[in-house]
Amino acid sequence: MMNVPLLDLKAQYNSLKNELNEALIRTAESQIFILGPEVEAMEKEMSEYIGSKYSFGVSSGTDALLIALMAINIEPGDEVIIPTYSFFATAGVVSRLNAKPVFCDIDPVTFNIDPNKLKELITPKTKAIIPVHLYGQSADMDPIMAIAEENGIIVIEDGAQAIGSQYKNGINVGSIGHIGCFSFFPSKNLGCFGDGGLVTTNDDNLAERLKILRVHGGKPKYYHKVIGGNFRLDAIQAAVLRVKLPYLNSWTKKRQSNAELYTKLFIEKGLAETEGITTYDRNNKVLLPKPVYSNHGLERYHIYNQYVIRVEHRDWLRDYLKDAGIGTEIYYPVPFHRQECFQYLGYSHDEFPESNQCAEHSTAIPIYPELTEEQIIYVVEKIDEFLKKNS
Repeated sequence: MMNVPLLDLKAQYNSLKNELNEALIRTAESQIFILGPEVEAMEKEMSEYIGSKYSFGVSSGTDALLIALMAINIEPGDEVIIPTYSFFATAGVVSRLNAKPVFCDIDPVTFNIDPNKLKELITPKTKAIIPVHLYGQSADMDPIMAIAEENGIIVIEDGAQAIGSQYKNGINVGSIGHIGCFSFFPSKNLGCFGDGGLVTTNDDNLAERLKILRVHGGKPKYYHKVIGGNFRLDAIQAAVLRVKLPYLNSWTKKRQSNAELYTKLFIEKGLAETEGITTYDRNNKVLLPKPVYSNHGLERYHIYNQYVIRVEHRDWLRDYLKDAGIGTEIYYPVPFHRQECFQYLGYSHDEFPESNQCAEHSTAIPIYPELTEEQIIYVVEKIDEFLKKNS
């Protein structure tokens, strides 16, 4: 039996061990642990990479979303439109500010918010839209930005899984909306050694608010015109990110080549006909993710933070793969409209059929850069084996 974990962080660490250890020692010797020169250098490098005028390191991806909403003065009763299919933080930060999350269904190919369903959700109370670039592929930002501009709505990009992903014309996510938000949780394609996040903007006024809100709203220190929070990034995380960032593009290329091999093998096995099909039939037992934006030959249009397939009998398959030594994960089993904490909003469980279908049938399989060809072949063979036994 071959061991194929969903993610192998030790393999990445071992390849960068000397550089990372040097960065950690450098930070320890500086005795500057919160914000400071290491964080400032990281912010500059992130702005250059993403293409944003400003970048601010913050304490987590969740806090990046929270401070973004605070920066645009979200108040109780304001409405924020979000996809119902995402990690909990996307919705949780809205409710924490006593605003109302308004759920939208997703596009079944990209897993991202469906722009065609946005207009009907806008009311005079709509203050913001949060498109999520789920699994490492950009949401369809052109129509989203057009709808937002037409209605005077702020767009906050949730790029927690998508740093390095691009939309059309080589534009990086996080530089398109009014504010971009990223997570550096260790399992992300660019992860630190704990919690960490980033907010980006090209707007001078929003940048000033974000910078002040990050330190309890004080400017100068101990003088507060606004109430912020403790959203500061520590220097150790910034140092780790500075080591890893130069490798991100090469890791992305390896994820993309792994995805291409998965797709090739699934089609050769007769388990799938092509990418992006959303219905099950005899030619499509495994529904494969599809990269949508080609960017004129540029490669970073889908970074595959996760490679998510959809199958019938998903839970049985996961048990079968676990017994074969293969790691999987469900991103995400319960859409927001089905979460107990959001039942007060009055949505029925049957609403948002595309999100429900994905929640019930999708699973992520290993895609990390250090994955070998032999491991990928083994994963596909075991999925094929399971489906033949359960057809």
